[in-house]
Amino acid sequence: MPFDANNLQEHRPMLTLRQIEVIRAIMVTGTVGGAARLLNVSSPGISRVMKHAETSVGVKLFDRQGGRYSPTSEAHAIFDQINGVYDKIEDLEFVISRIKRGADSELKVASVPSIANVMVPRALANVRKAFPNLLIDCDILKIEDAVDYLLLGKGELVALSSRIEHPMLTCAPLARGQLKCIVPADHPLARRAEVPAAEIAKYPLIGVDPNDPYGRIMADLFARHSLNYEVTIRARFGSTVCALVTQGLGVAIVDEFTLAANNWPQVRVLDIAEPTVFQTYIVHRKDAPLSRYAALFITALREHMESLAAPVVPRRAQAAGVREVRRR
Repeated sequence: MPFDANNLQEHRPMLTLRQIEVIRAIMVTGTVGGAARLLNVSSPGISRVMKHAETSVGVKLFDRQGGRYSPTSEAHAIFDQINGVYDKIEDLEFVISRIKRGADSELKVASVPSIANVMVPRALANVRKAFPNLLIDCDILKIEDAVDYLLLGKGELVALSSRIEHPMLTCAPLARGQLKCIVPADHPLARRAEVPAAEIAKYPLIGVDPNDPYGRIMADLFARHSLNYEVTIRARFGSTVCALVTQGLGVAIVDEFTLAANNWPQVRVLDIAEPTVFQTYIVHRKDAPLSRYAALFITALREHMESLAAPVVPRRAQAAGVREVRRR
């Protein structure tokens, strides 16, 4: 189709959004100066836009008397439409603003209990700070429920204490942690900073299911040293184990993420002499890109977990390191 300048002119908008904004500002304030202050621009700029607008519509929009601008009789219908357009623009700006702040959106995440107790709430606090109006749904799952949770679209991601394999899912490392030994405050081991597996095995144990990732690590720890141990109470979750130890019912081995909030004042936490490091993971669908809310959640969760797991260097060691640097 050949280019037709007249056809282009017919389809060109009669008023730009800027002109609509200026016309409405004059309507509201009644003067060019008032419109300029309202829009934070110069008065000559308002006058120029006003003249171009009247030229575009081919109608005189205002009568000017003593510096005041009053709508002409021909312009009333135009002004009604301008108000409608402006209202729609404000609605659009409001929706965009809400989306930027996280409104009308939702983040659905899940986690195994050990990570959900302390670490997940800390990460969600970071998300809430960035997106005050974001709707957040946080669930606690068993590891075996994670696949259905993701594939059925119940949530966007899951934080797990062990790796799972599925062709539709991505399983990415999250952070490393380690197990700790916990004992009642009045227990013979309570004054120790570190305890070997052989010492732990001497006392009745409160244990988790051996099929649980942490339960397997605990069982392997004793098996490697050919130690016999007695689990007198078995519990599913680390928080339950801590409560049982508080009652003096035995000693236990739990993950450090469960203990992060220091919610158990009657429990003493001991390092275990043997290695008990484990890896945690974030799992999500391969065919669905993560939302920016989920990406922020993962970053915050990893930072909180890695900060907790970071080794604390004793002051004497720090001072020795400084002296060594100075000597060099």
